[in-house]
Amino acid sequence: MSADLATPPRPGLRIGDRELATRYFLAPLAGYTHLAFRTAIRELGGLGLATTDLIPAKHVIRGSRKSDQLLETSPEDRPLTVQIFGRDAAEAAQAAQVLEDDGYGGVDLNMGCPMRKINKSGGGAKLMCEADSAVNMARTVIAAVSIPVTIKMRLGWDADSITAPQLARMFEQEGVAAVTVHGRTRAQGFSGSVDLNGIAATAAAVDSMPIIGNGDVRTPEDALYMQQFTGCDAIAIGRGAMMDPWIFRKLDDIAAGREPHEPEPAEIIAFLRRHFTLMTEQHGDYSCTLFRKFAAWYGAKLGVPEDLEDRLRLIGSVETFNEIVDEIEQRHGERESSIPTALVKVPNGPVERW
Repeated sequence: MSADLATPPRPGLRIGDRELATRYFLAPLAGYTHLAFRTAIRELGGLGLATTDLIPAKHVIRGSRKSDQLLETSPEDRPLTVQIFGRDAAEAAQAAQVLEDDGYGGVDLNMGCPMRKINKSGGGAKLMCEADSAVNMARTVIAAVSIPVTIKMRLGWDADSITAPQLARMFEQEGVAAVTVHGRTRAQGFSGSVDLNGIAATAAAVDSMPIIGNGDVRTPEDALYMQQFTGCDAIAIGRGAMMDPWIFRKLDDIAAGREPHEPEPAEIIAFLRRHFTLMTEQHGDYSCTLFRKFAAWYGAKLGVPEDLEDRLRLIGSVETFNEIVDEIEQRHGERESSIPTALVKVPNGPVERW
């Protein structure tokens, strides 16, 4: 992919009553996009909107321990949208009311998760097979709250049922504030490449509701190309932000007519320390276990020598982390590989068995 970096993209975007400074958003990644990561990314600059991990609507209502952890936020963690899922429209509406009462600024209804355990109950991507149920859920939630209600979906269940354009048009008529489209079908899972033509068809199907493109965006060039090719209004970036935490700042630089630049070694080390510190504030002693999976993403981009990355992936104490980062600072620049050693795990085998 390529894009003309000399042509700055459009400025910020309005979704419902929210004015967003940029058109580049952090997509939810289960197990990764918690408060600490969101805050660390926001502090680098350029992020227009972040969304929480996927949370069952019924857990929001009950106030489960896990949902409380996923919902943890701060005044600096704005603007923020909470993504929920479920089959029951009334339950989703009740969860949205809880979120509004607790001060959250937006709710996103997931209709794109491909996981079998969610689909078999009628939630996630399965809703795309039942237009009446999907529209009823959107209508019911919108009637229950005053905060913006958005939707995340895929192109459809499979190649023979591409329903995203039709659903987007119906959602717009119900008052949905924006729709994010991951450019794969449920049958694809995470395999193959995103279908930019499918995202473009969805963007063309609506009058003015913002369409947010998602999938396979790893670089600023990928984001700009997706915008230019599809005509979508914004881009949601998930794994690309893990591979390059500065991707939002670079896109903001391009939008402002500035030359995007790579972070200096001192900034790289500072980010590494900052993310871990924020994680310890949120998760305490469990932070070491949680941070191990980030090390496998960060190693290549942050120039962590392979042997030190291996040690980061086994850390068991704050003291060990600090010792390793001190050594990374001394040896920064030794690493030659630019490929992450371990990416976000996705299910294996036929999608029907997920």
